[in-house]
Amino acid sequence: MHVQEWLETVPAVSVYALVGVVIGLESLGIPLPGEIVLVSSALLASQHGDINPYVLGACASAGAIIGDSIGYAIGRKGGRPLLARLGRRFPRHFGEANIALAERSFQKWGMWAVFFGRFVALLRIFAGPLAGVLRMPYWKFLIANITGGIVWAGGTTAVIYSLGIVAEAWLKRFSWLGLVLAVVVGVTTTLVLRRRAQKASAALPDSPALATE
Repeated sequence: MHVQEWLETVPAVSVYALVGVVIGLESLGIPLPGEIVLVSSALLASQHGDINPYVLGACASAGAIIGDSIGYAIGRKGGRPLLARLGRRFPRHFGEANIALAERSFQKWGMWAVFFGRFVALLRIFAGPLAGVLRMPYWKFLIANITGGIVWAGGTTAVIYSLGIVAEAWLKRFSWLGLVLAVVVGVTTTLVLRRRAQKASAALPDSPALATE
C-alpha cells in the first residue's frame, strides 16, 4: 500500500500528527521519509476537504523546527562520539564520507547550511545534530532553523497542494489527458525546485553574505 493510500484510511488529526512526528524525527537525525510523507499528505489535502493545508503546513513546520532543536541539543551534549555511534547504527547515512561532507558544508556556509539543508535530504538529517556537535551559536542555529523549517515545510505544502488542485480540475475537464499533464507539471516543478535549491546552496561560498559569517 502506498503512503497516500494509507493516509486516506486515517482521520485528519492523525495525518497532522504523523507528518509532525515523522518530520520531527527525521530532523532529529533519524533517517525517515519525511519529505515523502509531507508530499503525500499535501496531495491528499488537495483531494479531501477534511485535511486543512494550513494546519498541515503548520504541523510540518513545527515538527521540523522542534526536531532540529532537539537534534542540536543531543549533538551538543553527545559530541563526536555520538556521530561515531550513529555511523555504526546507520552507516548508509552517517558514514565517514557523509559526515565529512556535511562538516565541510557547515564550516564553509555556517548558518546557511542549516537553512538550505532543509532542501537537501542528507543535510536535513545532519543539520541539527551536527550544528550541536560543532557548537554553532544557538541563536544563529535557531534563526536558520525557524526560517528554513517554515520555508521548506510551508512551501512544499503550498506547492504540492496547489498542483493537486490544478490536477483535480484538469481531471474533471480532460480526463486521462489532464492526468498526464498534471503528472508532468508536478514532476517538472519538483525537479526544478530541488535543482534551484542545490544550485543556491552550491553558490553560497561565493556569496558576499558569507564573508561576514
